[in-house]
Amino acid sequence: MVPTTRDDDAIGVLGGSGLYELDGLEDLRETPIATPWGAPSEPPLVGRFAGRRVVFIPRHGRGHRFTPSEVNFRANLCALKKLGVTRVLSISAVGSMREEIKPGDFVLPDQFIDRTHGRASTFFADGCVGHVAFAEPTCPELARAVVAGAEAAAFRRLHVGGTYVCMEGPQFSTRAESLLHRSWGVHVVGMTAATEAKLAREAELCYQVVALATDYDCWHPEEESVTAGAVLDVVRANIAAVKQVLQKTLPLVPAERRCACGQAARHALLTSRDAITPAARTRLRELYGRDL
Repeated sequence: MVPTTRDDDAIGVLGGSGLYELDGLEDLRETPIATPWGAPSEPPLVGRFAGRRVVFIPRHGRGHRFTPSEVNFRANLCALKKLGVTRVLSISAVGSMREEIKPGDFVLPDQFIDRTHGRASTFFADGCVGHVAFAEPTCPELARAVVAGAEAAAFRRLHVGGTYVCMEGPQFSTRAESLLHRSWGVHVVGMTAATEAKLAREAELCYQVVALATDYDCWHPEEESVTAGAVLDVVRANIAAVKQVLQKTLPLVPAERRCACGQAARHALLTSRDAITPAARTRLRELYGRDL
């Protein structure tokens, strides 16, 4: 793979439940931005950390105003792309589906099962059809940087690899759903990352979710079923570790991309160029100007 880099390459961070700001950014400025898919969850915060440009968006908005189904995922990912982001680190609270993944542990999933049904999860629609490969939905380069960052932060409760099952929410699982997901061999359950990963791939952005296990969902016979309060208690207790791992990871993200993520949509468009509607052409120019 030919390495790719630009002088303005930035790292995007999507904050999850409990992570509504990112410490240590210098030259910080709020940057309102419009996209063809509307406004992102909040005006992105753009700054520098250890010499790297960083763009931060809290996916649920400050104060946690948006349910997982209400998050404007397309606007968030498009805004990051417009601001020069090439890599995205996503922080996500999840339920653990494995005994060995304890509340407070971090997981770097590398596979997804998407059980959402009420949200937009593609940029290709309404006048233009495209398909991207998604067999390996996360970026191995970015995962390696997080592993190195966790080691530098002396954080040892990290599980590398695993499957994230993404449900619609906002309700937590029924016991039957939890046991079904367990029978599939998944590692964690959440409500956001599969949608982000699909859109990141279409936008040719490297993507890795850093999943913070907060509970055992409702499958564990010796643990209480998950509640929103319990989730936030664990997140608050571990938010310092989340931020420390991020701060150690950001400088370790390679300057050059040697992965295939940056070329993921090069042959995605199936609609004939002369059949793409003017409205679709205008929307997609933000992402695929080279092809339109």
